[in-house]
Amino acid sequence: MRIAGIALIITTAAMALTGPAASSSAQTAKQAPPYWRSIGPGRALTRTGPARTYPASWVYQRRDLPVRVVAVFKEWRKVQDPDGAEGWMLMNLLRSTRTAVVRGTEPAEMRERPEPGAPLAWRAAPGVVGRIDHCGNGWCRLDVEGKAGFVEVGDLWGVEPTEILP
Repeated sequence: MRIAGIALIITTAAMALTGPAASSSAQTAKQAPPYWRSIGPGRALTRTGPARTYPASWVYQRRDLPVRVVAVFKEWRKVQDPDGAEGWMLMNLLRSTRTAVVRGTEPAEMRERPEPGAPLAWRAAPGVVGRIDHCGNGWCRLDVEGKAGFVEVGDLWGVEPTEILP
């Protein structure tokens, strides 16, 4: 019984330290799939089912990789990765930070403004992951380790074609 009390104190302290992140997790629990998230830690495990008793199916070693949450069961989220693989991951491994991965076989052009004729700022190779914001009208601002530009949504996985982000 004493161990349960200690666990409760640790959990309460951890929740107090997380602040807004705790409320973000509560909101995630209420959101209906499908929706986008990104992998938080540098190492995250998926399983074949929504419990620790299910065998591991994949180990992701790529922080910020975007995933699509396709199903929810208690504290577990069934996620789909950019290659279409699916597995169950604990929700505390996921972040609400929006990211995208460059898809295709050619580098994506990162422009200074969200328009086809705008000057080229950078190019991002296929498979590059960056944080996204300011999406609308078929463009998203992609930031790859401080190098940012607007990329056409069709060149990204991790955002819906008609999605608008502030």
